Amino acid sequence: MWNFIRFFIVWVSENLSIPFWTVGHVHLSLSDYHISEALLASVAMHLIVGVGFFLSYRDHLADKKKEYKRNSETLKFYMDPTDEEEN
Repeated sequence: MWNFIRFFIVWVSENLSIPFWTVGHVHLSLSDYHISEALLASVAMHLIVGVGFFLSYRDHLADKKKEYKRNSETLKFYMDPTDEEEN
């Protein structure tokens, strides 16, 4: 269940961040809400996008580390120590 919630948060943050920041804030500023409700809604939208951004960034770093490790292992496999020039 945690993986689904994590996926959902990342998906919302990547796909709905611009609507949250533009349409959401215009709607909150033009509607007749109490200031506390508007602030709470704004903070909640920012938290969802921020948490999703952080989780997506962490996934990106993990993918880069795996790619670097895979590339370095491939290079080690193809490098032959006897091919090096002797000084």
